[in-house]
Amino acid sequence: MSILFQILLVANALWFGAAFWYFSIKSTSAAKVLVPTSARSSPLFLTITASLKFLGGMNAAFALFSVLLFVSGEIFALPLHKVLFAVVFAAAHGSQFFYNVPIARGGGRQGESYWNVLSGPMLFIFIVDASLAALNLAFAVVLFLQRSAS
Repeated sequence: MSILFQILLVANALWFGAAFWYFSIKSTSAAKVLVPTSARSSPLFLTITASLKFLGGMNAAFALFSVLLFVSGEIFALPLHKVLFAVVFAAAHGSQFFYNVPIARGGGRQGESYWNVLSGPMLFIFIVDASLAALNLAFAVVLFLQRSAS
């Protein structure tokens, strides 16, 4: 189970790190995915661009935490530690997935509202966040059940 947890930590670090880069460093590009061309001259476009940096910053913290857990060795050796961390990572990925579900169900972009979740970069983000949420949660559940059976 430890090697699986390490693989999950690497996947989490890479994904959260990429999200940091995209939403903080490339925030204008990210905002262009969210805001239709017709609305980019609005002062709110700059507000959205700046606010995406906050999302990037939160992802940076999760990336750093993943890296620190990976390099810390067995400081957190108890299975329950791994369960707890995997649940938190599942919640982080899951929240970014679940808040896009109503937009996807509504058909995505509607005029100048929302963004298109079902194509382009947002579809990729949607799928990866769902996958990593599921993988982290499945790991946590399996490890918890194994621990409970012992």
